[in-house]
Amino acid sequence: MDDKSKKSLLSLLSLMQRAGKLQSGEFQSETAVKTGKAFLVIVAEDASDNTKKLFNDKCSFYNVPIVFFGLKEELGHAIGKEERSSVAIIDEGFSKSFQNKMLTLEKITKES
Repeated sequence: MDDKSKKSLLSLLSLMQRAGKLQSGEFQSETAVKTGKAFLVIVAEDASDNTKKLFNDKCSFYNVPIVFFGLKEELGHAIGKEERSSVAIIDEGFSKSFQNKMLTLEKITKES
């Protein structure tokens, strides 16, 4: 995925944060998954293997989609916080929007 595509997805995360539709950090993200509030979990590509496994297992068990996107620093910066290894989207519309945009951008990148 090119930088322009990545920036547009990070901008979308920023918008979600301002709208109050994100839970960030491992504890809050995990809680959102367990309580059924999470519609999508985003885990940083440079998160630890333990973190990736934890969220893979939790999301699989609770049937929540998961994507691996960006770096911890990028995710944190996009939402105006310190580094974040995970973010949970707690709004169905924003979740679908992020997933659709990601799929579209990946498809465009592959065709280029």
